[in-house]
Amino acid sequence: MATLDDVRSIALGFPGVIERIDGHRGGASWRMPAGVFVWERRPSGRDLDQFAALGREWPPGDVVGVRTDGVQVKRALLETYPDAFFTIPHFDGYPAVLVRLDRIGLDHLREVVTDAWLLKVTKRVGSEWLAAHPPATA
Repeated sequence: MATLDDVRSIALGFPGVIERIDGHRGGASWRMPAGVFVWERRPSGRDLDQFAALGREWPPGDVVGVRTDGVQVKRALLETYPDAFFTIPHFDGYPAVLVRLDRIGLDHLREVVTDAWLLKVTKRVGSEWLAAHPPATA
């Protein structure tokens, strides 16, 4: 089970990442100059109303939003890992998923946050970081 501290540690482990606290909802976000790649996502009243209309409830525990490399990747995550990833009507057509931290392992979280960060950095920075941090092999 992952935590917000794990998200913070992973995100701040990348070069150039800035953490900000959102003035609207009070959640943390982690960003590059090109934009946010992972953020704490608390439900809005509208989210709760839309979920209720769908016969669903916002899941308990901490949730983060994570950018994906397009809606196809988003769809694949939602279909492959329905216990860990979900979406909301507000994200329709937007390349991001919501992650239930109490349902995702630390390695998987690290993978999706890394992928999201790579979307927001230059190819040079991403390539240099990947060369210095090769994926672990089993």
